[in-house]
Amino acid sequence: MEPHIVSAFDAKTHLSQYLREVETGLIVEIRRRGKPVARLVPARPEKSAENLKEIFAAFRHIRKGIKGRVRVKDLVEEGRRY
Repeated sequence: MEPHIVSAFDAKTHLSQYLREVETGLIVEIRRRGKPVARLVPARPEKSAENLKEIFAAFRHIRKGIKGRVRVKDLVEEGRRY
């Protein structure tokens, strides 16, 4: 979706209007002297406990597919070699 481009002055003057539009999914790009400086985007919903449970279940599933013991320290050291 292409952002709606507004000047900093216009954003300040009509902030309430742009916030209402962002709630509906619109993205507003704020520019100062023609250069982009900020974007107003819809807020993401906070992660719920259910989402975290799904994430941990996915990690457990991945872990079952790895043979042997995996230590975080070993992975960090391996990453430092490259």
